[in-house]
Amino acid sequence: MSEAPDPEVVELATKIFDLARQGRTEELVAYVDAGVPADLTNDRGDSLVMLAAYHGHAGAVRALLARGADADRVNDRGQTPLAGAAFKGETEVTKALLEAGADPAAGTPSAVDTARMFARTDLLELFGAS
Repeated sequence: MSEAPDPEVVELATKIFDLARQGRTEELVAYVDAGVPADLTNDRGDSLVMLAAYHGHAGAVRALLARGADADRVNDRGQTPLAGAAFKGETEVTKALLEAGADPAAGTPSAVDTARMFARTDLLELFGAS
């Protein structure tokens, strides 16, 4: 039988996930620099990079990647940060992820499939796909 999580830990984690969603890069990386894992995930498997990417915060994405976060970490639904950025049409986030080596073919649906689905031809060009 597992113990219930410490409410203070849950509150801190919630705050950190909110910082990623809001693109509050300085505060977010202060926590990572202090020891919070760069690949911290929530109860749906969304990483800090996924949350920052989906909400269009290229600076936060770059800062997390520079601190060792995985650009291709999939969530519980098989989605990658790059596919999330493609879904939202976030060109700068897409570029940041690609610069870090994110794979446009990773995940389900992949970023390429997502860009095709939503006719994001500018992103398909970045992926080298058509």
